[in-house]
Amino acid sequence: MQDKIICLPKRVQPSQNQSSVSNVSQAVASTTPLPPPKPSPSNPVTVEMKGLKTDLDLQQYSFINQMCYERALHWYAKYFPYLVLIHTLVFMLCSNFWFKFPGSSSKIEHFISILGKCFDSPWTTRALSEVSGEDSEEKDNRKNNMSRSNTTQSGPEGSLVNSQSLKSIPEKFVVDKSTAGALDKKEGEQAKALFEKVKKFRLHVEEGDILYAMYVRQTVLKVIKFLIIIAYNSALVSKVQFTVDCNVDIQDMTGYKNFSCNHTMAHLFSKLSFCYLCFVSIYGLTCLYTLYWLFYRSLKEYSFEYVRQETGIDDIPDVKNDFAFMLHMIDQYDPLYSKRFAVFLSEVSENKLKQLNLNNEWTPDKLRQKLQTNAHNRLELPLIMLSGLPDTVFEITELQSLKLEIIKNVMIPATIAQLDNLQELSLHQCSVKIHSAALSFLKENLKVLSVKFDDMRELPPWMYGLRNLEELYLVGSLSHDISRNVTLESLRDLKSLKILSIKSNVSKIPQAVVDVSSHLQKMCIHNDGTKLVMLNNLKKMTNLTELELVHCDLERIPHAVFSLLSLQELDLKENNLKSIEEIVSFQHLRKLTVLKLWHNSITYIPEHIKKLTSLERLSFSHNKIEVLPSHLFLCNKIRYLDLSYNDIRFIPPEIGVLQSLQYFSITCNKVESLPDELYFCKKLKTLKIGKNSLSVLSPKIGNLLFLSYLDVKGNHFEILPPELGDCRALKRAGLVVEDALFETLPSDVREQMKTE
Repeated sequence: MQDKIICLPKRVQPSQNQSSVSNVSQAVASTTPLPPPKPSPSNPVTVEMKGLKTDLDLQQYSFINQMCYERALHWYAKYFPYLVLIHTLVFMLCSNFWFKFPGSSSKIEHFISILGKCFDSPWTTRALSEVSGEDSEEKDNRKNNMSRSNTTQSGPEGSLVNSQSLKSIPEKFVVDKSTAGALDKKEGEQAKALFEKVKKFRLHVEEGDILYAMYVRQTVLKVIKFLIIIAYNSALVSKVQFTVDCNVDIQDMTGYKNFSCNHTMAHLFSKLSFCYLCFVSIYGLTCLYTLYWLFYRSLKEYSFEYVRQETGIDDIPDVKNDFAFMLHMIDQYDPLYSKRFAVFLSEVSENKLKQLNLNNEWTPDKLRQKLQTNAHNRLELPLIMLSGLPDTVFEITELQSLKLEIIKNVMIPATIAQLDNLQELSLHQCSVKIHSAALSFLKENLKVLSVKFDDMRELPPWMYGLRNLEELYLVGSLSHDISRNVTLESLRDLKSLKILSIKSNVSKIPQAVVDVSSHLQKMCIHNDGTKLVMLNNLKKMTNLTELELVHCDLERIPHAVFSLLSLQELDLKENNLKSIEEIVSFQHLRKLTVLKLWHNSITYIPEHIKKLTSLERLSFSHNKIEVLPSHLFLCNKIRYLDLSYNDIRFIPPEIGVLQSLQYFSITCNKVESLPDELYFCKKLKTLKIGKNSLSVLSPKIGNLLFLSYLDVKGNHFEILPPELGDCRALKRAGLVVEDALFETLPSDVREQMKTE
């Protein structure tokens, strides 16, 4: 629409005063050379308005219109449409700037995207459906608690923290249980990705409050703008007039000075200004309410208390800063969005989803494919580096041993009671929680427990109550104070414990171990090189039959060992033994049958060893022995003798006395010849003579009819005796020899060995 003003000369009425006469005279003069009009006696005197005649009528009145528009018309009447446009643009800019500014728009767009996906996710429906299926009594109790908490809240702040619109959620939200339970693998993966997105988004958005600050500032600006508009428009709306008087000094051209102008848009502008004030007032009141909403309570904190009470998901965290502000904003639209979004803030909900995905991935059939037999001859299921423990594990009822390795937040449910055959449990670097019913089951059925840990807090406190536990294996670093005072203090309650193994860095045998000494039969301490001192507590373990002290930096055989009259096996591997003169005291241990002194620094074997007549297995491998005493072979019950990795040059002929010998190893020594008496040990099954300086293998080796394993590799043999064919139990797989040397055997012997 075009804004116009139309001006006409203004007629001036004559008056009696001098000023009026003067004006008439000027008007008469301006109309010359025309004669003045003759007054009529019956009419009052009037002046006819006639200007100068020119050929520029159109141009001169266009000029007059423009001059009067600029000079006589009030600025408000002239610029009213532009003011409305400018104010509207300012309001639009204030309202939409945060949607365009990169620092805020990216957060809003990301939030809306995640919110929509969370709202539509099948996992949300399933998680809430589990809540809707709770026991009615539990839900009634929760509602009573809610009502009590609502009545105790006083003041407007309490009612705003738990938004009243949230109370309509149960009425709006209806779960179709027939579809809530179905969640396929793809949907599970999508929900898992949503959890990660929400977690990262929360971490990023909760750091700042740019959205809140920007929204407050733009609202304050709009309120100030509203007040300014109302103030000046109310004052100036009366200035919009339909008729305007205008004086333009243009008599020389037109013959007139006074003009009366008509503002063609004045009537419309006047009505529009009142409408504009009404609309701005409504908008301004909305801004005032928004400002009241912003400052009436803190919008930088958002509590999910009502959602926690309503859904029973107790670990939904409260949020702050921009994250809280956006949730308050979405509540103004529909609080159901916040409720469904809250599901993805809960770790409990996330763990349930992980569990569901885990169950979908590890079906019972897939788990059965991983079953294997372990060292204890039990059917074992090893699970390594999973996100949790699949519930499908408890459907494999034939399972005897469960091994969990590097699995965080393991929860053993009551359904473990379905595993009637379960006897062994291994926890390697796992943090484990257990249901009370599951603990009761383990107390009655678990026989073997193995725990490997990096941090002592990974030691399950419930393991001390396993009253039927027979074997306990602990692997991990223990500080001295903790190992003495805390970690093993409660072992006295393990009344059935028979085997205890500790692989750690203990410097003393814990007192708690002594507390179970009355029924302990085997104890193993594998240190990391830490010196083990004060072994007097060993004397109290009168029923101990097996003892292993490995890598404990022992320089002598502990005297306390000689008091263990029931001891049958002793292993002192990887210590710092150099002299074993105390070995004579072993003669009092009538039941000792196995002695392992391997991986030490022993230089000789004392003659007193002959008094250990009950020995059946003896290992001196990886020492520095140079000479074998003939008295060694007076221990005529020896069936296993390992002398490998020493500096032995000569084997005494008395070895033939060992008629029970089945295993003999002198690998990696400096032996140049073997005595013929060795072949009198006709029960020999394993003979290891590799990596020596032997040049001839006696034909008498054919006397060893039970020989099934022979290692001769790494010597100076040029030919193998054909009598090896008499060793019917010896096959090619059991003969360790160079291929070229094997070819020196007769073809029939080679064929015999190759046949299975």
